[in-house]
Amino acid sequence: MSAETRPTPDPLAETPPTVPVRTAAVIPAAGRGVRLGPGAPKALRALSGTPMLVHAVRAMANSRAVSLVIVVAPPEGVAEVSALLSDYALPERTDFRVVPGGETRQESVRLGLAALPEDVTTVLVHDAARPLVPVDTVDAVVEAVRAGAPAVVPALPLADTVKEVEPVAGGGPEPVVATPVRARLRAVQTPQGFDRAALVRAHETVPVDGEGATDDAGMCETLGLPVVVVPGHAEAFKVTRPLDLVLAEAVLARRRANDGY
Repeated sequence: MSAETRPTPDPLAETPPTVPVRTAAVIPAAGRGVRLGPGAPKALRALSGTPMLVHAVRAMANSRAVSLVIVVAPPEGVAEVSALLSDYALPERTDFRVVPGGETRQESVRLGLAALPEDVTTVLVHDAARPLVPVDTVDAVVEAVRAGAPAVVPALPLADTVKEVEPVAGGGPEPVVATPVRARLRAVQTPQGFDRAALVRAHETVPVDGEGATDDAGMCETLGLPVVVVPGHAEAFKVTRPLDLVLAEAVLARRRANDGY
């Protein structure tokens, strides 16, 4: 077609509607965290005077990409967690919602997904026990999902050699069966990021088995969906044991000294 016969664009023609891009974070916090010992549920343990859950919610809300944070609480603790969040200063640009969870983490994430508004297209799933993840890590995960990856995990290379063993009942010596190549291994962190449709499909397809899946990206792998890794951060460690609390307090003390955090 020559330039003379090519149709002239109509400036009044309707342009296709822009698809909204909205990101929400789901934080499953319905577990008790028995490895930290007796007392309050792990997510409600204080870290520098503030519950870990509040630190985790702030970590998600610090990203300007995140417009909604859904906390999945124990069914009997929804009112308590809602009141707790209202007692602490949280970024005004981000909405917060507390919903009841299930018996397993997998069920709790599914219930959190069910509570998302229809216009959310990108979903982060974050451990309440990772209260100190930097905002740059959150943003890197969101950007990778928005660039087209259906599932994204932040991760770090391993510092230690890993052995695969044959478990032995009773805690006796365990025979080594393989030594994986360390350069190919990564320690996965959260938040994990997903195209919403991919994550919903995974939760609709993968059945709850025993204690349920603890890794949403692994559920996507089960369906054959590609999962990609972005750099994690040393401060995104999981607070599981009493020694982790000591390390977390040290990180917060350094942040206050350096950044006024």
